[in-house]
Amino acid sequence: MADGVYRIVDVVGVSEVSWEDAGRKAVETAAGSLRDLRVAEVTKLDMKVEDGKVAAFRTRVALSFKYEG
Repeated sequence: MADGVYRIVDVVGVSEVSWEDAGRKAVETAAGSLRDLRVAEVTKLDMKVEDGKVAAFRTRVALSFKYEG
């Protein structure tokens, strides 16, 4: 990473398809409001269960971006 200060935020993506899809959705959605994203680190994977079946995959992602404030 270049010199500077970076902030880290956690976001959670949800998908009925896979953890990878959930992580991709988290990053792409966050990129709409956070500028200069640098690193995305998957920190937790879990599933939503309904009636004994997997209903959704959830991926928690720590995103870092250059702090401008």
